[in-house]
Amino acid sequence: MAELNVDTIYGHALYLAAAELDKVHPILKEGKELLEVLDKEHDFLAFINTPVIPAEEKKEVIKKVFENKLSHEMINFLFVLVDKGRTRNLCGIIKAYEKEMNEKDGYARGKIFSVVPLSQEQIISYERESGKLLSRNVKLKNVLDEKLIGGIKILIDGKIIDASIRSRLESLSGMFI
Repeated sequence: MAELNVDTIYGHALYLAAAELDKVHPILKEGKELLEVLDKEHDFLAFINTPVIPAEEKKEVIKKVFENKLSHEMINFLFVLVDKGRTRNLCGIIKAYEKEMNEKDGYARGKIFSVVPLSQEQIISYERESGKLLSRNVKLKNVLDEKLIGGIKILIDGKIIDASIRSRLESLSGMFI
């Protein structure tokens, strides 16, 4: 639970700084790209996360690696995380940042689970329909789930819309018990 607070606090601080500079969307894009890089570069991630290496050394390496690839603001934010020993929280911080951005933009983000990839038109249609149910603008990301027999399942802000064949079969089996 404490980690969630750290993520939320730092995500909020990053959001406020980005909003003040009118760079909310570019900072999110950079944050996601940074997470993709760190996900592939396990040694670099271990380097910035280890408490054994001094913060100044980590910051020098971060500056050399990302100087012309990330904005000055994102590099400075990484420096803050290094100084505070919070680099392990980067993924959660970026998620908290994105959540706050979506809330400010009036969007709820969610996932739509399906057996096969959905077309962009299908996703837009599900966004529209689930948005009507929740009285919010909705953005959905398609996630493949081989456990589904068919149909779809939507998860938005802890709410589930289950239109899967499995759930229909389970509800039918309950009628005959």
